[in-house]
Formats: sequence, structure tokens, C-alpha cells
Amino acid sequence: MKKIIIAVGSKRGPKLNAVMEALQSFSAALAQDSEFEIVGVEVESGVSHTPASRDELMRGARQRSEALQEIALQRGAAWQYFVGLEGGLDVVQEGESTDEAPPPSVLLNGQRRVFLESWAYVSDGARGHYGRSGSIELPEALAHEVLENGVELAVAIDRFAGAVGIRDAQGAWGVLSNNFISRQEAFRVAVVAAFAPFYNSKMYRTRAAGASNSLG
Repeated sequence: MKKIIIAVGSKRGPKLNAVMEALQSFSAALAQDSEFEIVGVEVESGVSHTPASRDELMRGARQRSEALQEIALQRGAAWQYFVGLEGGLDVVQEGESTDEAPPPSVLLNGQRRVFLESWAYVSDGARGHYGRSGSIELPEALAHEVLENGVELAVAIDRFAGAVGIRDAQGAWGVLSNNFISRQEAFRVAVVAAFAPFYNSKMYRTRAAGASNSLG
């Protein structure tokens, strides 16, 4: 039986479990009659401790994946897929174009919306693709603590909820959604989405003209 090793740029339980749970849903479509193994490796994201924009979130996820590829080359490791996961904030100015979000401390029209998001970037060493969870809005007091006061989200959410170690449990997602959505579940959705071009490659490789004809 063929063995496929998936490297994940973290050793944290919610992230590794998210990849494992996601894999259970699409492993047969990704590679039939194969055995899968998940390897967690701590790598640097290259971005701030709490990314504060979509661009930074995407960059952090991708750089984790690329760091894994470098490690695989150095070790001669036979890893087939490299998964980078990044959680953080997306700051949106309501009523304004979101193409270029204003600095977090700048309030246009007095209405800033700050969303918690989880992103994944998956590469097979030749091509890579992104996936994202949904979003959940932060209370302004929590957003202010992170964006204006510079407190790491993991620390701020512990203070906000009056608990310790929330990041390795339900995460900020669990606190804000009253545990209807956990941090692990948010990353699971992102991973399933990021792997889609690999387990559903026929759809992603369809030529635009052919797709147009089939839809017509």
C-alpha cells in the first residue's frame, strides 16, 4: 500500500487534529488504496503573532508551507504535501472598498469590522492553493486590545474569557461562538478547501473554453 506523508507546520493539537479530520473526509478522493501519515513540525510564519489583514494571513500560511519544503530538502524527507495554517484577523471598513483595507487604528465613517479567520495553504512542492474558513466578528473591545494595544490574540482571548490556554482548546472561535464552532473546526474547513484542487483536480484543470461549452 502506498504511503503518503502530509507535513503540517505546527505541533499544536487543534491544527494537527483539523488536518487529520479533514483528511478523513477526502482521503479516498485524493489517493485510493493509500495509507496517510501526518507529521507536525514547528516552523516560523514570518508574519506578526496576530496577523491583522487577509494579505498577512495568506502570506503566513504560505510561508509555513514553504518552510516545510525547505526542511524536507535538508532532511531528505519524503513528504508529499506541505500544509501551512495561519489564524488571525481581517480588518474591513464597512461601506468602503476592501481592496486596500485602512490601517487598523483608522476608522472611516466610524465603523470598523474585525473578523477572525483561519487560512490554509497546501502545496505538493510544484503547485499550491489556499483555503479559508468562514469568519466571525470580534467584539470591539477585544479587537481594540489586539490591534491598538498590541496584545497577542491568544493572550487577549484568555483575559477576555477569564480562562487559560484557550488557544490549545476551543480557541477564540469557541469563545466567540459559544462553542458552536471550535478553532479545530475552522481550520478543518480551511484545509478541505485548500486541498480541493488536489482531490478534485479534474475540475480545476478543465479549460475555460471547455467549461464554458459544457455550461452552455
